[in-house]
Amino acid sequence: MAEQTLTIRPFATDDLPQVLDLLRSSLGETALLQRTPELFNWKHVDNPFGRSIMLVAADGPTIAGFRAFMRWELLQPDGTTLRCVRAVDTATHPEYRRRGIFRSLTMAALDAATADGVDMVFNTPNPRSGAGYLTMGWSEVGVIRPLAFPARGLMRKRPDTAQLPEPADFVAQPEPVTPRSTPDRTLRGLRTPRTEEYHAWRFTGHPTARYVQFAAGTATAVGRIAHRGRLRELLISEVYGEHLGKAIHLAQRSATSSYVGAFFSKGSPERRATVRSGFVPVPGATMTLMCRPLRNLGDGIESLDSWDLSLSDLELL
Repeated sequence: MAEQTLTIRPFATDDLPQVLDLLRSSLGETALLQRTPELFNWKHVDNPFGRSIMLVAADGPTIAGFRAFMRWELLQPDGTTLRCVRAVDTATHPEYRRRGIFRSLTMAALDAATADGVDMVFNTPNPRSGAGYLTMGWSEVGVIRPLAFPARGLMRKRPDTAQLPEPADFVAQPEPVTPRSTPDRTLRGLRTPRTEEYHAWRFTGHPTARYVQFAAGTATAVGRIAHRGRLRELLISEVYGEHLGKAIHLAQRSATSSYVGAFFSKGSPERRATVRSGFVPVPGATMTLMCRPLRNLGDGIESLDSWDLSLSDLELL
């Protein structure tokens, strides 16, 4: 297994079984996030923003590492679109660690993205990998603090099963998500375009995550149900329409989960509505948003004040 035998090349369809095994062993697997071909293709092939940039480090027939840049788009307040990628799935085989594979794959993916005309890379890495990204030219945009509202049964235990219970165990009378058809509000910063195609892919097409909606008059909240340790959670991924508080209140009243969580950018109407509804910052819970422009995007792009986000923009699924 000499280092010089490693070859960085584009991902091929025949690599998928090895790559899925590598992701399972390196990143783990949960009831929500199952390393299935269906999830992989939803994320990296069927994405409405385009096929991911995917590279492998190969030692002959053995896949020693994998790196994916997931295609994304961000709208700017002036109406222009940034072609972006999100630095997501990356894994190194245990027998090949400490050989710089993560860095080599990431730098090669950056070259491929730049050649393809991508404007920026962004992601929310954990502290350990975040330090590595800083050495490769990433900048810290800011610290994101989720909000939460305690619901009933705060310490309700997780059932002794690997399968996620039915939605009725998390919310009363759950409604399936219908594709959004109403236009988005005025942008305050960088924001994923809320098209009907994106909405259908993001919430109704996901093969493992379970989303439900809460429609109250002209407002709708979209939530994801899952487990976090012993707790059941309902996470409000997005809320839109008029009178946002009505949809948030409906989610709160319907929740039979341990808590209701959310994130919306500071100063946004969605964040104001959640705070008015009693949501408070979660102590010690933070995410760090980082980015790496691949061309000159002007001043402010690396400030959190220039971003207009909700949880649906940040979830790594």
